[in-house]
Amino acid sequence: MAGGRPYGSPRFRSPILISTLCLLSFSLLFILISPFSSPKSLPNLSQSLSLNPNADYSFLSSLQKFLSSKPHRSRDDSVTSTAGDVRKLDDLMWRREMEELHEHSVNSVVRVYVYEMPNKFTYDMLELFWSTYKETVNLTSNGSPVHRLIEQHSIDYWLWADLIAPESQRLLKHVIRVYRQEDADLFYIPFFTTISYFLLEKQQCKSLYREALKWVTDQPAWNRSGGRDHILPVHHPWSFKSVRKYMKNAIWLLPDMDSTGNWYKPGQVSLEKDLILPYVANLDLCDAKCLLESESKRSTLLYFRGRLKRNAGGKIRAKLVAELNRAENVVIEEGTAGEVGKAEAQHGMRRSVFCLSPAGDTPSSARLFDAIVSGCIPVIISDELELPFEGILDYRKIAVFVSSNDSVQPGWLLTYLRSFSAAQLKEMRMNLAKYSRHFLYSHPAQPLGPEDLAWRMLSGKLVNIKLHTRRSQRVVKESRSVCSCDCRPANFTSFRPLS
Repeated sequence: MAGGRPYGSPRFRSPILISTLCLLSFSLLFILISPFSSPKSLPNLSQSLSLNPNADYSFLSSLQKFLSSKPHRSRDDSVTSTAGDVRKLDDLMWRREMEELHEHSVNSVVRVYVYEMPNKFTYDMLELFWSTYKETVNLTSNGSPVHRLIEQHSIDYWLWADLIAPESQRLLKHVIRVYRQEDADLFYIPFFTTISYFLLEKQQCKSLYREALKWVTDQPAWNRSGGRDHILPVHHPWSFKSVRKYMKNAIWLLPDMDSTGNWYKPGQVSLEKDLILPYVANLDLCDAKCLLESESKRSTLLYFRGRLKRNAGGKIRAKLVAELNRAENVVIEEGTAGEVGKAEAQHGMRRSVFCLSPAGDTPSSARLFDAIVSGCIPVIISDELELPFEGILDYRKIAVFVSSNDSVQPGWLLTYLRSFSAAQLKEMRMNLAKYSRHFLYSHPAQPLGPEDLAWRMLSGKLVNIKLHTRRSQRVVKESRSVCSCDCRPANFTSFRPLS
C-alpha cells in the first residue's frame, strides 16, 4: 500500500518479567497446540513469544538513542573513479575469490561494505525526521500522517543501524561489515530515500536524488559490477522514483513488486534480483499473556479496518465492502488516524479469528504484518502479491489465500472461512506465534528477525550476482543476450498470457 494507513505511531511496550513470560507461554501452549503438534515445537514456540529485554523494538526510541550516540566517521568514500581504479579493484576481488576457491573455503557469511556517504544523505535525514515527527499536521494526499508512513517503511534505518554498530554489540552471525572494498560480497548504500521524499521540498528532493545518484555511480565498485552487487533501500514505491531507472541493476529493497506498471517500470524489479522486506508493523506485539487472554475473546469471524476506497488493485476493497457489509460476525470499518485509530484497530484484531488483508494502491499492505503480530489469521486477497522471505517461510501455514474473483462471489468467502475446523485454527494461531519474531525489527537486530532473514535471502543471490557481473564484463555490446538475464519479471499469482 503506497499511501500508508492511519493507525498512529508504534510503541512496543517493555517486555514482562522473563519468569512470568515463561509461565504464561506454557499456559498458552496448552490451549493453542493441536493434538497433532510435536512436543519438539514447545521450546521453539516459547522462545518465539519472548522479546529480548535488551533490544529496542520502537523506531522512535531506538532512533533517539542512535542519534545521541552518533559514531565518529573515520572516512569519507566520496570519489570519482577512473578506469584504472575499477581494474585495480576487480583484480583484488578476483585474487581473493581465487584464494578462497583453491583453499576450499566455503564462506556462509555475507560480507558487506557500508559506504561512508556525506551526512546530507544519512544523519541529516534522520535528524530532520527526529526534529519534525511531532508535526502531525503533515499529511499525505490521502490523509495519512507522513511521519507514521516513514516509520512504516523504515527498513533502511534498521539495517544500517545494525551494520554500523560495534561488532561487540551485534548478534547476527550471517552478515559482517568489512572495511576494504575488495573483501566485500555486497555494498550497502545508506541513503534515506523515503525520508527525503516526504520531508524535503520537491525540487530540493530531486536535487538530492541526483547528487546521490552521481555519488554512488562514481564509485569504482559500482562501475566494476554495473551496480549488481549494490543494495539500494527504496521501500516506499514513490522514493527515488525520478532517478532510480539509472540504478535498475542494483538490488532494490522493496515492499512488493507491483507488476501493473503503476509504480515500477517493466524490467526494473524482479524476484531474481531484488528483495521483498516486511513493513514495520503499526500495532504492538500480542505476547504470550495477550494471546492467552484473547483466545476466548475472538468472537468476530472476519475483521477489517482501513481505507475502504483505494486505487489500482485496491479497488477490490469497495467490492468486498459491498459483499460483506452487515454480514453476521463481520466487522468492516473505515480507518482513522492517530493513537485512537491504532487502539481501535489493535482491539479489533485481537478479538477476531480472521483479518482481511486486501490489496491497497499496491499489492502489499502493512495490515498483513499487523494481523501477524496480533495473532489474527490473515485472509490475503491480492492476486499479484509477493511476500518477504518466501524462500524461507511458508505463508500457507499462517494465512489464507483467496483469489479476487472468488472473494466477491455472493456468500463464498464467509462459507469458506467457516469451513475451517477448531483444530486447524489452533494450529494456524500457533504458527502465527512462531512466525511473529520474523517481522519484528529491533536494535540490536535479533537472530531470525527480519534483518537476519534479509541477509540469509541475500546470501542466496551471491552466485547469481557474480555470474551476471562477470558476464557483463565480457559480453560485447552487439550481443543480443546482453541484458535479458538481468530483467526477468516477477511471478504472477494467476496465469496471464504474454502480450
